[in-house]
Amino acid sequence: MTEATAPEKQFAIQKLYVKDVSFESPGTPHTFSFKQWNPKIDLNLTNTHTQVDGDIYEAVLSITVTVTHDDKTAFLVEIQQAGLFAIAGFEEEEKKYLIGSQCMGILFPYAREVISNLSAGGGFPPLILVPVNFDALYQQHLQQNQAQQNEPEAKH
Repeated sequence: MTEATAPEKQFAIQKLYVKDVSFESPGTPHTFSFKQWNPKIDLNLTNTHTQVDGDIYEAVLSITVTVTHDDKTAFLVEIQQAGLFAIAGFEEEEKKYLIGSQCMGILFPYAREVISNLSAGGGFPPLILVPVNFDALYQQHLQQNQAQQNEPEAKH
């Protein structure tokens, strides 16, 4: 007699890679003439994912960092850090959490390193982004979606 068993859960990194990257420094060389470097940093994070084949998913963390000084853009970095992940045996909600939180947490340090290297290579101090709590961002996203679903439809 055989018992029905739940499929084995699998979450594994298959490949990590930079999908797209850009560095722009529109104000150079004038940007380097600042006597005191006191930049303002604007950070924008987004993520997407696609099912590639069967249990393989591509997760993409997109980061745009705009660094301004005296209301002028010193430099701009855009990166799409991606990874292929094998995700099998999980319920749909668990899968969404793994992709929206755990995959992004895995991708972030790689993107952060590329951003730091690009800023230093562009002649600026290395830009080290602070860690991001992707669990909290994922929970916030769920709460926003829930709030939107609970809002009554606007009457025309």
